[in-house]
Amino acid sequence: MSLPQIASEAAPPSATNAVLMASEPVPEGTHLVRGVDFEQFKDRNVTVAEMVDNMRYMGFQGSAVAEAASIIKEMRAYSHPETGEKTTIFLGYTSNLISSGLRDTIRYLVRNRHVSAIVTTAGGVEEDLIKCLAPTYMGSFTAPGAGLRAKGLNRIGNLLVPNSNYCAFEDWLVPILDKMLEEQEAAKKKALETGDEEDELHWTPSRVIERLGREIDNEDSVLYWAARNNIPIFCPALTDGSLGDMLYFHTYRSSPQRLRIDIVDDVRRINTMAVRAACAGMIILGGGVVKHHIANACLMRNGAEYAVYVNTAQEFDGSDAGARPDEAVSWGKIKADAKSVKVYAEATVVFPLMVAASFARVDQPAS
Repeated sequence: MSLPQIASEAAPPSATNAVLMASEPVPEGTHLVRGVDFEQFKDRNVTVAEMVDNMRYMGFQGSAVAEAASIIKEMRAYSHPETGEKTTIFLGYTSNLISSGLRDTIRYLVRNRHVSAIVTTAGGVEEDLIKCLAPTYMGSFTAPGAGLRAKGLNRIGNLLVPNSNYCAFEDWLVPILDKMLEEQEAAKKKALETGDEEDELHWTPSRVIERLGREIDNEDSVLYWAARNNIPIFCPALTDGSLGDMLYFHTYRSSPQRLRIDIVDDVRRINTMAVRAACAGMIILGGGVVKHHIANACLMRNGAEYAVYVNTAQEFDGSDAGARPDEAVSWGKIKADAKSVKVYAEATVVFPLMVAASFARVDQPAS
């Protein structure tokens, strides 16, 4: 018995139109997607800068990394047409990045005066100092917390910091706090004698950090180089960490006297830096207070000309950490015509690539 013949018929027009919908011409000048062609470098090792340059049209976050490096190069190349003043570059980073090996990249930027000011958290200050006194170790993300606690080990992701490190930090810090208090009280006495309140000593977070940077006397330290290169480090949440613990205990040690730290003078200082900048650039690694403190300073000048964000936060919850640069445009913290990008990535992976393709490259090709 033969199978029945199936009559030839055309595909349904609705399906054909859906699948084979006609394309409009692609706008002139649209770039083709392409990645790193390692065939070009098979006779030699490819440099990191070359690789980042070749990621520009890769798509996804590869393109974002290349765009970030390009924006950094452009902000560095800026020169005011009349005064020759360069871009004031604000660098922000969270404490975990100083705990990690990214500290070495940040130190390079500060040592070579590639940034104008820093905003970080208390951990971003104290972890830099603690590493000068005792090492941080590699661990595991899966190491059980209870077992680590029993051994006096603190976990930061897959890093381990022994409690003894913080004991060493206390031993180093307390005599410095004692001396700072003496200087504060001596200045207060002098002001009473002279009747000139300008003789008083007003400690601020940035001045405390500068003092600690001068005291540490260790070239591995970010604070060491910031103090010597007159790069202010702002920390509006200075008490939110081990430093805060030490300052708390110091109030009992020094009672009835007490070290006074003025945060208002620091917000005036960073805002004034932004207002007076001929051009402002933001490079912000992570979110939270460091991200907003820099952006809010730039609001005082009706926005920054350049902005590079690197973080893994999403915007769906309305957090400032997850917000893209365009949200800051609505607040006047980034200019409407600014060059800006957000890289959705973990900073220890991508920021060294961006630095290699911008701050650290010798040839400095045009953007």
